[in-house]
Amino acid sequence: MAQQSEQRKSYEVIKDFKGLNTKSNRTTIDKTEFAWIENAMPIGLGNVKIVPTVSNVANLSFSNTVVYLASANINTTDYLIAVEQDGRCEYINLTSNTKGNVAPANTFTSGVQISQWKNERVLFIDPTNGYKTWDGTNLVNVGSVANINITAGGSGYTSAPNVAIGAPNQTGGVQATATASVTGNVVTGITLTERGSGYTSAPSVTISGGGGNGATANATLFSQSGTAIQSFSGRVWIAQDRTVYYSASDKYNDFTSVSAGSITLTDATLHGVIVQLLSANNFLYIFGDDSINVFSDVRVTTTGTTLFTNTNVSASVGTRLKYAVFPYFRSVLFMNEYGVYALVGSTTSKLSDSLDGIFPYIDFTQNVTGGQVLLNNILCAAFSFTYNDPAATPRVIQAVFFEKKWFLTSQGTLTWIDSAPFGGKVNLYGTSGTDLKRLYADSTSNISSTITTALLPMGDPIRDKQALKFAFEATSPTDKVGTFNVTVDSERGPSPTYTVYNFITWYNNNLQTVGWTNNSSASVVWVTGGYQLYKNDAQQWGKYLGLTINATSPAWVLHGIEFEHELRARF
Repeated sequence: MAQQSEQRKSYEVIKDFKGLNTKSNRTTIDKTEFAWIENAMPIGLGNVKIVPTVSNVANLSFSNTVVYLASANINTTDYLIAVEQDGRCEYINLTSNTKGNVAPANTFTSGVQISQWKNERVLFIDPTNGYKTWDGTNLVNVGSVANINITAGGSGYTSAPNVAIGAPNQTGGVQATATASVTGNVVTGITLTERGSGYTSAPSVTISGGGGNGATANATLFSQSGTAIQSFSGRVWIAQDRTVYYSASDKYNDFTSVSAGSITLTDATLHGVIVQLLSANNFLYIFGDDSINVFSDVRVTTTGTTLFTNTNVSASVGTRLKYAVFPYFRSVLFMNEYGVYALVGSTTSKLSDSLDGIFPYIDFTQNVTGGQVLLNNILCAAFSFTYNDPAATPRVIQAVFFEKKWFLTSQGTLTWIDSAPFGGKVNLYGTSGTDLKRLYADSTSNISSTITTALLPMGDPIRDKQALKFAFEATSPTDKVGTFNVTVDSERGPSPTYTVYNFITWYNNNLQTVGWTNNSSASVVWVTGGYQLYKNDAQQWGKYLGLTINATSPAWVLHGIEFEHELRARF
């Protein structure tokens, strides 16, 4: 009888790593894509790096649960500003890693947002308690003087009298000032030269000197509530319902001069109210839940009034997730309940097709926040949300985007994230309640990572394949024990778990394990760091084969994935 020839072995090698694809079935995605990739960044050819985990910021914590977190800079000092559940506001000085108070409890209500005026002060808008500023020392209401009304012109004035306005009610407030004009020995006009701030009640107005008497006047105050605030083109812009109010040119506290004003969006493209304002790329973006307008070309006429262009750039896509809107390079990224979009100029395009399989499991009743972060010297955009994991309990994950690729991270139970430029880099900070953490900052502590490949047809989707071996190339730190739990997957399900590791097991002549201890009787492990080919026999078959690698080791790098298999019967 003739001897049957050995079945020819076939091989598959993957070294070109792209991003996550949850839109298509695992058997149809490209072999360079991943069915799931968590806490691993697919940078490029042969280079998937495990991301660092979170790190506490100098063991600082807030006094109460954080309900809003944002960054600001005052006089070149970078701060994180936290509004808390009991209405207080605290700051973290990122330079000194110290905490301080901005405002006591019951100062703010829910829905507060901030912006920045030059690098001189932080601007707060509160839907209930109005507009406030903080200069790094004092928080004051922008209760500025709106008008000085002459109640009596007096008589006998041969020159302009002095006008004295009462002091602000709040410490740190700005003193309002004014000048008077005289016509026919009567005071006929009072012009505000500084409208001030920190007034909680109308101040007194005293007119004296000028050779006359009998002139009197009183003051009225301005205050403004709102739901969104931005500084743009030398003004402050505040949104309330469908109206945007803007301050006078180069003034943060003057909303009543001739160059100040307001615009109400009456077009049907804004179905509800304004959700968010964002200043970026020489535009002021006005987000509705399903529309976007832009203000641009702000200018002042010869009569002192302000003109600008108002253009609708999207009449069908917007967002109601107001904390998931931020600039990214020359675009604006935003997330809504059905995707992540980029707005470049007047064009809106969807970026998140590959995340379509995740969106049905996002809990949009919880905060969705986002920001930029520098990872492996690449500027990335990250969105953080609660994911109702079908295979586990709900958890918070981040969808991270760069160079047209997505991957996922899990950095703990975070309720808020926000980016802050500090030390020449864009960092991402977060909180799970009262703590403050810096994301992707600790590269030495363990972090759980998962890398799940496509299910590969191995060149012939009709024939069965018998998996013989699997292997993956990886570099591990020389001072860390690396343990990798691997399954070989097919359309039928996963194989039993195979464990491979980067440490050496010693055996004696009787094949018994030899243990090592140091002078303190502590166990010693022999680690083989650096580049290795981790390989193992495999027991799996199917028309499609893939690999899932789970690890908790930090700072390892995946360079390639390899399969050895034999082709079996067709159909």
